[in-house]
Amino acid sequence: MNISFEDKVALVTGAGSGLGLATAKAFAESGASVALADANEQAVRTAAEELTARGHKAIAIHAT
Repeated sequence: MNISFEDKVALVTGAGSGLGLATAKAFAESGASVALADANEQAVRTAAEELTARGHKAIAIHAT
């Protein structure tokens, strides 16, 4: 099943690693703009940079 999230925004918590990161990648690959939030600032920034380097719309949010 292919679901499109074009013109949608997904906010994913715990997106610096593990299931959160996998979820953020899945949303991005399905067309969503993704806001990645995580307490680990470096991990979430790296994850967002990786997605933008692949042509996806992503921002990092350091959530404390």
